[in-house]
Amino acid sequence: MALSHAITSVSGIVAAVFLLLSSATASLAGEGWAVSLRADPYGPQRFLAVDKSSQTFWFFEQQSPLQPIKQLPCTTGQEPGTKWKEGDLKTPEGVYFIRERINGGLDYGLYGDLAFTLNYPNPIDVINGRKGSGIWIHGRGRPITPMESRGCVALNNPDIKELDPQFTKRVLPVVIANEVHWSKDTPAAAKEAQEVVAATLEWAKAWSRKSEDFFAFHDATKYAVATGEPFDAFRSQKRQLFSKLPWIHVLIDDVRAVQGPDYWVTYFGQLYRSPTLASEGVKRLYWQRNEQGRFVIVGVEYSETSLGLEGKYLARVRGDVTKVVEAWRQAWEKGKVAEYMQFYGPNATQGDRKGAAAIREHKQQIWNGNKGPKKVAIRDMKFTLAQEGVLVEFIQEYASKDGVADKGKKKMVFGPVGDGWAILDEDWSKM
Repeated sequence: MALSHAITSVSGIVAAVFLLLSSATASLAGEGWAVSLRADPYGPQRFLAVDKSSQTFWFFEQQSPLQPIKQLPCTTGQEPGTKWKEGDLKTPEGVYFIRERINGGLDYGLYGDLAFTLNYPNPIDVINGRKGSGIWIHGRGRPITPMESRGCVALNNPDIKELDPQFTKRVLPVVIANEVHWSKDTPAAAKEAQEVVAATLEWAKAWSRKSEDFFAFHDATKYAVATGEPFDAFRSQKRQLFSKLPWIHVLIDDVRAVQGPDYWVTYFGQLYRSPTLASEGVKRLYWQRNEQGRFVIVGVEYSETSLGLEGKYLARVRGDVTKVVEAWRQAWEKGKVAEYMQFYGPNATQGDRKGAAAIREHKQQIWNGNKGPKKVAIRDMKFTLAQEGVLVEFIQEYASKDGVADKGKKKMVFGPVGDGWAILDEDWSKM
């Protein structure tokens, strides 16, 4: 079909990388993870870090260079080392994210009146067999003392209340390590950071293409452990959707990467669209190297939330759809039936005509002789998302060679077909 240039399913990406360069990995001996933090030109604007050895809570911001905007006392688990099981009184070490804000029904003495839950155990913790739950950042009903929590990170109540607006503004990585070191140096992006960001972009493209390559981005064994679902079931479900759905669009926005003790996390805004489902939220992919040295996805987390990505998606596709509308207008104005029909899907509707064959027959009848089109003009185009794709509305003025003229409002629904867009439905009303 003579359609315009294809929609870029993964577009407008601002890749951002947060370099957490590990100087030691977590160990069973309790030495813990020591992390060195450095600014990166593609890093997140703000993030949190907890130094268990010094009982220090950091709130960092990249201001060229990296700057601590808050340094506060905190308290962590009563026992040293990273968490392994329920009730071991240890604070986990790794990269975590704030999930939920709790400001009611709390035991004031233990938690103060404000708490933020973390996503422990994350997929890497699950793969490594770490147990337990309920790891929070919370306040305290009295002044804190070092290493007195049951595994959470606790701040003095006034401090957590002061930070509350910052915690709820955006997605914040929370880096918990035995030792946190940081530098104002701004080095070039790390090779591994570039690898996982590039792999994330390619993963999304493969998903949009409904390609078998999509599955090769995953480690089947670890992914099954992390998600609690056999990888064969996951693959079968995706293949069914790939076969059933005429199109899938995945837009990912603002990709960022954070390094943990032996893994990387990429996180980003995601908009998924198909004819049967639209979903928007924050996705996190957990990456480790496989035996061949290639980064593969071992776990995934997704939380649905409104991010305003529909507007970005529409802005991306608007240019492509506009080109299709203009090419369709020119074909109509020239009165070339074959060229005109290239813009319609096989099951397209046009008024009371159903299917491309009926549309073609109608145009052939009315364009015979001196009744063909002389002028087709359109103006005031408006674009909105529709379940099947994109709805385009505009004012249309038409004149034929034999002097017939009319003016009306045109509505056209365009749906993705292959690498372009095709007309699925067309309706006109006289003005």
